[in-house]
Amino acid sequence: MKLHFLGANRQVTGSRYCLETAAGKILVDCGMFQERPYQDRNWLPSPIPPQDIQALVLTHVHVDHCGLIPRLVGEGFRGPIYCTRPSVELAEIILRDAARIQTEDARFKKKRHKKEGRRGKHPEIALFTETEVDRALPLFKGVPYGLPVAVNNATTVTFHDAGHILGSAMLEFRVRDAGRESLIIFSGDIGQTNKPLIRDPTLFEQADYVVMEATYGNRDHGHNGDVAADLEAIIRETRARGGNLVIPVFAVERAQELIYHLGHLVRGGRIPRTDIFLDSPMAVDVTTIFRKYPECFDEETWRLITAHKPPLGFPGLQMAHSVQESKAINEWKEPCIIMAPSGMCSAGRIKHHLRLNISRADATILFVGYQAHGTLGRQILDGNRFVRIHGRDWKVKARICQLDGFSGHADRQALLQWIGHLQRPPRHVFLTHGEAEAAAHLAGRIGQQFGWPTSLPEYQQVVDLADGAAQ
Repeated sequence: MKLHFLGANRQVTGSRYCLETAAGKILVDCGMFQERPYQDRNWLPSPIPPQDIQALVLTHVHVDHCGLIPRLVGEGFRGPIYCTRPSVELAEIILRDAARIQTEDARFKKKRHKKEGRRGKHPEIALFTETEVDRALPLFKGVPYGLPVAVNNATTVTFHDAGHILGSAMLEFRVRDAGRESLIIFSGDIGQTNKPLIRDPTLFEQADYVVMEATYGNRDHGHNGDVAADLEAIIRETRARGGNLVIPVFAVERAQELIYHLGHLVRGGRIPRTDIFLDSPMAVDVTTIFRKYPECFDEETWRLITAHKPPLGFPGLQMAHSVQESKAINEWKEPCIIMAPSGMCSAGRIKHHLRLNISRADATILFVGYQAHGTLGRQILDGNRFVRIHGRDWKVKARICQLDGFSGHADRQALLQWIGHLQRPPRHVFLTHGEAEAAAHLAGRIGQQFGWPTSLPEYQQVVDLADGAAQ
């Protein structure tokens, strides 16, 4: 039995693993690399030949976990893709939107390169188009939480709520190999507890091996719990300066959570009357899918619904679907709030809004999600005086803010609580989905607090679990 680490190793995006047993190879996630230093990997062939992969098991539908599935299908993969039922519906929206963004960005880049008289490092084409998405969607198989699914004659997987986004899951694999049964947990992205809309992450009491995220492995969020009050203060301060508030969002969950809190502020009269735009063609469809899966909601959300206070809408919220509607926002004369994907500013409509606001001293750029090293969002957050957007350097004059309370990831303290819930020591803990410094810090804390063997796999490292998992 072997584990192949094929992405999100000592960095955050590109989540992909292969669980190999005598019964076959199972891929876990197939995500897109979004940090600039690692984007070349998106163009490489699948490190596991597609025809050798029996099945793909998906933790959730953020692009850094599912974004290369159409490309894998384009290379010949035809096996089933197992995920939760909400993820099946969200995948169509996310992947079609990713294909559209890829196509739009390729077209824009081709035009810009022609004007500048140069060629880019990669072909000026999309990584995949809607044709590959159309081929991939019939392969998705929705399964409920808590029900073991036979992936092959030696392996079952059970999906457990991860509390990260709608439909997100932790994966519990039971594998019979070489006369022994092993329990392997893939944490996926571990959400925060007590967040609005969705349920809290699942805790486990036993595991032989754990593949665990380490995004915030070296720091705590440190917020006071009232993110709505923090958001209110930023809105009021920006409005007083007469500028726009631009918020890069992840299209699933962070956008909905922001709508949830903005609705409270609007209905409570806590912020000045302000035009609020969600510039995302997928917003309405995602909200509709949220309403279809009440079993994923927490109790607070249900209280709002039964009180006829829609948690995902309020007077004054405007959805921009078309490119023309998106462009019209930039012509708006009054100060406004603009939310747009992508959350790390790596592609999509947010780059246009940043280009028009980042050099304005009266504007505010607010980050509500993790910004991976090498992404445009991280460059802005790190305080770079100039950032490159659409082939041109722009001076950063806008106020830059971050609210960790909106993060969909557990912080260091919560990660230690999650792994510490195990009632017996695992044979090995593998830390992934975290930058090297964060993962190394968390590994040290796990070793110090629990004494459990923990390591940081390298990209394309293969670990033979039969030999004791690199002990």
